[in-house]
Amino acid sequence: MNKFFNTIKRYYNLAFKIFLFVIMIIIILFLFPTQGKFRYEFQKGSPWKHDNLIAPFNFAIQKSDKELKLEKDSINNNFKPYFKFDNKVEKVQLDLFHKNFNTNWKNYTDKKHLTTFSNNKIKNEYYNYCDSILKHIYLNGVVRFSEILKQTKRGSSIIVIKNNVAEECDVSKIFTPKISYNYIKQNIKENFKTSKNSSAKIDFLNSLKLYDYVVPNLFYDEKTSNKIKQNLINDISLTKGMVQAGELIVTKGEIINTKKFLILKSLKSEYEKSLGSSTNYHLILLGQIILIFASVLVLFLFLYNFRREILNNNVKTTFILLLVLITVITASMVIKSNIISLYVVPFAILPIIISTFYDDRLALFIHTITILLIGFLAPNGFEFVFLQFIAGIVAIFSLTQIHRRGQLFISSFLVIISYSIVYFGIAIIQEGNLHEIDLYNFAWFAGNGLLLLSAYPLIYLFEKLFGVLSDITLMELSDTNNELLRKLAEKAPGSFQHSLQVANLSEEAIFKLGGNPLLVRTGALYHDIGKSFNPQYFIENQIPGNNPHDKLSFEKSAQIIIEHVTKGVEIAKKHGLPDQIISFIETHHGTTKTEYFYRSFINKYPNKEVDVSKFTYPGPAPFSKETAVLMMADSVEAASRSLKVYTDETINELIDKIIDSQINEGQFNNVELTFKDITTIKNIFKSKIKNIYHTRIEYPEENSNSRNSEK
Repeated sequence: MNKFFNTIKRYYNLAFKIFLFVIMIIIILFLFPTQGKFRYEFQKGSPWKHDNLIAPFNFAIQKSDKELKLEKDSINNNFKPYFKFDNKVEKVQLDLFHKNFNTNWKNYTDKKHLTTFSNNKIKNEYYNYCDSILKHIYLNGVVRFSEILKQTKRGSSIIVIKNNVAEECDVSKIFTPKISYNYIKQNIKENFKTSKNSSAKIDFLNSLKLYDYVVPNLFYDEKTSNKIKQNLINDISLTKGMVQAGELIVTKGEIINTKKFLILKSLKSEYEKSLGSSTNYHLILLGQIILIFASVLVLFLFLYNFRREILNNNVKTTFILLLVLITVITASMVIKSNIISLYVVPFAILPIIISTFYDDRLALFIHTITILLIGFLAPNGFEFVFLQFIAGIVAIFSLTQIHRRGQLFISSFLVIISYSIVYFGIAIIQEGNLHEIDLYNFAWFAGNGLLLLSAYPLIYLFEKLFGVLSDITLMELSDTNNELLRKLAEKAPGSFQHSLQVANLSEEAIFKLGGNPLLVRTGALYHDIGKSFNPQYFIENQIPGNNPHDKLSFEKSAQIIIEHVTKGVEIAKKHGLPDQIISFIETHHGTTKTEYFYRSFINKYPNKEVDVSKFTYPGPAPFSKETAVLMMADSVEAASRSLKVYTDETINELIDKIIDSQINEGQFNNVELTFKDITTIKNIFKSKIKNIYHTRIEYPEENSNSRNSEK
């Protein structure tokens, strides 16, 4: 029955992995363009490396992005905004003025006792004068100063829509409330300064406050302006000139200048469109499937041959494939939207996250596969792949210790610098002129570096979603001020010191083997956390002459010793320690026996049948290099304390005996350790233990004659 379930489990895992990779291929395939690819590769500033190219059909020469941008900017800069003329405003304000004029006339003449002003002829003269001024102002139009300043430049024109007729109008002739105020004041002064009783007349006209009747009757028509402007931009011709079929485009070895580059780019665009719309689409689709399948297959083979432990874990495999998919999907969306540059997407986040959770080699390989896939989508594939490859390498090399404060900022800065330098090199080859380099790309690179800082929150998010461990979390857990470690140091100081020594031994060994030193160090610090439950039963915490095991049976003593593993797991889960750290607690004794009590029981009761399970740790046995090294280090460090004489021979013999015994018991059958690895581990332990106990060369004693002769 167990064999049946194991078979199902094995094939289930295989089927699930196949499903993951197939789904990945299908999703990426949907992101690929439906048209084919131009058969020739070319770059501006480089020689044409193929045979002479003849135009296969008639096609239009597309304008460059710079030319289109200049035309668009010209439209934006010279565009005349549209304003609506409101006829009702003038009528309302003139009616109000007419209504108030007679009252103002009577009040002013009564107050000043001016009989001259009582003449109706003079009254009508001033009435008509004021009316004409207001009509003149409204006829030219009144607009808010802030609105006209925002939409136009000094000396430019606007389009006024009056009675559904659009007319161009000079901005200098249009009034604002402030201009109308000055105009009315100046006009009154100029017209009446030479007339009889000029002072009284000017005073009266000013008292009317004609400017209070001047309000805007011109209003910016944003909807019409935007529509007309967009129509003008849409009408920009995307092409300039034609190339006829049979015409020589470029000869072999000819340097591709700007003109030739535009022609080749135009041919490429038309060629790919014609392929995508033809009956050859299914062949193009087949080609895309082959390319994507090859890329994904290479990724699978790398994991299978060099990172089997990741491939065997469904969660880890899903995590890596999901990261690749997210990166490719993001790139595809940016390319299709054509709103922002592809250079702003922080592709270096992918190798940063992978190297944080796994290692640099895997990070670089996955980054390379990912940018190669995106290279099929990017406009300039070679340029894109080269830039991103260099940036990814810089990110990996500069971020070897992400847990250090400020390290990510330094890495972000170095990525920006690497982007800028490499792009500058490519640009001067392509353009041959510093003035032609697109400086906006450097701004995109700066934005890319800033977005790279989002790696920290993303690492935290992925830790929670997938249960993976980053160096940042391991650093936090390995802090000896952590609550659990402080409790261990307080209740079981001997066990705590033992854990520190085991951590040092394990870290040194796993570093040489190419594992994760920070992971094994953290696991070593917590592996005996269960001893904080009954610390007095462990020899490293006991006071000489007081051993509580003397009052217990061998079975009971063995169960108490074994219990520190199960209690440790219980405590670790209660405090939310990651599963990766709990595995060190579970496996650091594997399925070995409590040899002291087991042998003591046999010696005392030679004729009694022994229940081996009562003296055996529950396991499981180690399943990774890190857990295996910890098991060796734990046994070696503990046993080394029992040596009566510390010499090279005794230490070497002890370490060889312990590790060989664990190998013979099959404790490392699930771990990929070679004989060379075992020898390396032994040599490191021997060297470290000798340094701890300061073994010295034993000097021969001097005979009395030599001492006397020296005297």
